[in-house]
Amino acid sequence: MANLIFVVGGAGAGKTTLAKLVAARRHVALFDMDTMLRPAAEALMTQAGLDPTDRDSEAYKALCRDLGYRITMDAALENVAIGTDAIVIGPFSRELNDPAWLSDELGRAGLDPAAVRVKVVSVFLADESRYKERIAGRGGSLDQWKLAHWERFSLSLGRKTVAWQLPSNAVLYVDNSTASPDRAAEEIERFIYG
Repeated sequence: MANLIFVVGGAGAGKTTLAKLVAARRHVALFDMDTMLRPAAEALMTQAGLDPTDRDSEAYKALCRDLGYRITMDAALENVAIGTDAIVIGPFSRELNDPAWLSDELGRAGLDPAAVRVKVVSVFLADESRYKERIAGRGGSLDQWKLAHWERFSLSLGRKTVAWQLPSNAVLYVDNSTASPDRAAEEIERFIYG
C-alpha cells in the first residue's frame, strides 16, 4: 500500500522545507507544484503579456492554477499507482474545502481508495507577521506580488482545515513557528510512518 502525503499550507509556512526533509530521509518521490508548473506558467504568462514571475494574481489563477494542480496530481498519482510513496506540496486552498475532491482524484486515476494510505500535513505559522517576515526573507521573484499586495494576499494565510473524508488520525496540524525544521520533520515522519 503506497502513501499519498499532502503537505499543505500558505506561502512562507515552511511546507516545502519540511516535505523535502522527510522525502530525503525516506527516499520518497516529491512533487512540488511550484517546481512542476514553473516552465508552463512562465510561458503562459509571457504569452498573455503578463509578469512571468506572478504566482498569485487573479490573471495567474485563471491561466495557470488548475493546470498546476492537474500536472502535479497526475504525476503523483502515477507514482502511487506503481506503489511508490509520493509527497505532494501545494496550498490546495480550494481543494481542501471540497469533501469529494480527494476521492474524485483517486477515482480519476483508477485507484482504489482502500489501496492508498492518505495523510495530510497542514503547516501553518502562529501569526501573519511571521509569514511576511519569512516571505520577505526569501527574496524570491515569485514573492514580489505577494509582498506588493500583502493586504489582499494575507487573507490566504493561516491554518488550513481539511474537509476530505479521512479519519482524524490522517491529518496532522503543524505550527512551524518556532520548532527547528529537523524537529518538525521528525514529527511529520513519525506521523506518516510510525
